[in-house]
Amino acid sequence: MIFRMRNLFFCIVLAFFSVACEEILVVEDISQESVITLAPSNNSVLTEGTITFSWNELLEAEQYRMQLATPTFENASQILLDSLITTTSFSKTLEFGNYEWRIRAENSEYQTAYTIQNFTVEE
Repeated sequence: MIFRMRNLFFCIVLAFFSVACEEILVVEDISQESVITLAPSNNSVLTEGTITFSWNELLEAEQYRMQLATPTFENASQILLDSLITTTSFSKTLEFGNYEWRIRAENSEYQTAYTIQNFTVEE
């Protein structure tokens, strides 16, 4: 009887830990979400100097991949930035010219599509 009770107890504990571990390993699928950019917005005209890029937080994201190209990604003469960022803003000093930036959210299993904005920096 004691052996049977011990086995029952062991099975209950094992089942509990199996469920608990499964909950820990579940990663939220963010692939259908999108990052909402705040600044610089599409077609902005900014003054030469330090530009602060910002976006809204996506709750299940662990980090954001931000990329910056000139003049556009499709016709890039230069990729100026390709970084993983754990906050919702990033600053970079830019000279005059046309730029395109894009941002996506990532977690350990999933990523969103890029949100793309273009802007111009004037002297």
